[in-house]
Amino acid sequence: MDLNQVTALVINQLKDDKTGHSFDHIQRVLDLSLAFAGSLNADKDLVILIALLHDVDDYKLVGLEKASLYENSYKIMKQANIPISLQQKVIENIKRIGYSRYLEGIRPTSLEGKIVSDADMCDAIGANGLLRVYAYGRSKGQPFFNRDVFPTFIKDASDYRQTGSSYTIHHFFDKLLKLKSLMMTNPGKKEAEVRHQYMVDFLRQFFKEENAPAWQSYLDRFLKEN
Repeated sequence: MDLNQVTALVINQLKDDKTGHSFDHIQRVLDLSLAFAGSLNADKDLVILIALLHDVDDYKLVGLEKASLYENSYKIMKQANIPISLQQKVIENIKRIGYSRYLEGIRPTSLEGKIVSDADMCDAIGANGLLRVYAYGRSKGQPFFNRDVFPTFIKDASDYRQTGSSYTIHHFFDKLLKLKSLMMTNPGKKEAEVRHQYMVDFLRQFFKEENAPAWQSYLDRFLKEN
């Protein structure tokens, strides 16, 4: 079993990504996962593999049809001589990670899956989360903000995957501001609290600079209700 080879293969797989799902993201999720796992009785190798592979078959990168096959994950693990029994554990955990899975009522059940899920969601908020959501919007040619258009909320997983947010700013309300409440481990909850507040502070400052008091009020109502 060669985890270094897994890393090299994932780097190659994601080298051209411009949507915020590059290996920089994977590395941060891996580092945060290992930090969370340090205070928990988790299988370190399983945590590493889930973290490294959790995005190589993401539907945003390979399309909805191919995403469900996990071809890239299996190919990488086979090349790195990961035991078949461990391969199955990794895939079963990856199948339960992600916001769209949450919208389907699917959540991690293993400790290792919960750790990586928390780390992945934490990387969607905070300073790097802001950079990632901006990068993703730019990659799709999506406008960042329109003061006259407020969010129309995502209804379900299908709506989330196929429609998405009309403006990048809407994504904060469709998803990012909700992630703090989805943490499943104590280390994840503590980290998400800090990152969530950073994101809220950014939005308050942004709406102030845009002279958009209606959006300030909208944010206040949203935070109170959620």
